[in-house]
Amino acid sequence: MGREMSARFTVLCENSVAGPFGIIGEHGWSVHVETGGRKLLFDTGQGQGLVSNATWLGMELRDVDAVVLSHGHYDHTGGLPQALQLAGPVPVYCHPGVFIDRWWTKGRTSREIGLRFKRSWLESMGAEFVFVRRFTEIYTDIYLTGEVPRQTEFEPPDPHMRIRGRDGTLVQDYVPDDLSMVVDTPDGLVIILGCAHAGIINILEHVVSMLPGKKIHAVMGGTHLGFAHERQFEETLAALERFEVGLLEASHCTGLENSARLHAHLGRRFFFASAGHVLEVGGRENGNQV
Repeated sequence: MGREMSARFTVLCENSVAGPFGIIGEHGWSVHVETGGRKLLFDTGQGQGLVSNATWLGMELRDVDAVVLSHGHYDHTGGLPQALQLAGPVPVYCHPGVFIDRWWTKGRTSREIGLRFKRSWLESMGAEFVFVRRFTEIYTDIYLTGEVPRQTEFEPPDPHMRIRGRDGTLVQDYVPDDLSMVVDTPDGLVIILGCAHAGIINILEHVVSMLPGKKIHAVMGGTHLGFAHERQFEETLAALERFEVGLLEASHCTGLENSARLHAHLGRRFFFASAGHVLEVGGRENGNQV
């Protein structure tokens, strides 16, 4: 990779807001990625803040070269129609499992949480779906993990996630479509997570096995640690040190309590990536905030 290549990651949608005045928060996640002459949109939030926040942050969605969907939940895919209206026709990289019907259940409560739009309708708006199952370089130095092997014993699936089984009952959803983006920058790898349903350590293990010898400069996005039991949290902290992650920019499903614990442990290596936050890598100061 050319050492002059820089990268800029701008959080467009997140549960909370860093600034500037005018942008809004929503339960969801979206990042605008600029690197190697490419502009990509990783996830699209729920759809309430994407276009407005992009405008306030000076992002022109009409210039987006491709969209990446981390998995098929409404809070990561809800803004896809708005993105397509501006950027389409455009490649939409994702796992084919994004179209699975999904539910969240707890006790007697159950609600549908999957992608809310028909594939044919999205395609009529300009979505050119490109399905990714394996670790794939989609552009120079830009990779998608594809399906992540579940190897750790301390990162269980979220027991509240459900899909319809063959007999019509709701069964465990292992979210096999969960994928992350990896950008190879002059300072090391930047890994953009969706919700890390595959387990953040499983994801890191997969990335370093595919790109051996590369250091991890930053990990940004939802870690799903907001739902972690104590052992998982402690094992995750230990593993993060083993990977020598330079910067953890957690957000979304990390949760406030465990974000505070991560900050207490990691200190200046931790940052909460709210809407409006910008990470710049490669010849410029990192962790800038708009």
